[in-house]
Amino acid sequence: MPLSDADRPLYEVKANLFKGLAHPFRIRILELLSESAEVSVAQMLAETALEPSHLSQHLAVLRRHRLVVSERRGSNVFYRLAHPVTADMLMVARQLLYEILRDDQDRLARAAALPDIGGTSR
Repeated sequence: MPLSDADRPLYEVKANLFKGLAHPFRIRILELLSESAEVSVAQMLAETALEPSHLSQHLAVLRRHRLVVSERRGSNVFYRLAHPVTADMLMVARQLLYEILRDDQDRLARAAALPDIGGTSR
């Protein structure tokens, strides 16, 4: 019998959450939802250029991980972030990425400044 989230160590629950985030289109969907109070499926289709079935699959993963909630109004379905702190998490991840890239750029500049090594170049 599988353990419930309440019975799992927190680091394992976190790892599963990150697995749910581990796709570029799911991150893009969350970014879109972070920019507005709610977004229709039609808007998401236009913004992501995904096939409807693919968008549906990504939204299902995000719902399963309780990151988004939906509401049907007539023939339209609207999504919003289940927890506003998700937008904060995305911003922190972006800041971390910028720092990592800046560090890499600094290392690359230092490496480029090293003296040439004799031998043949490829």
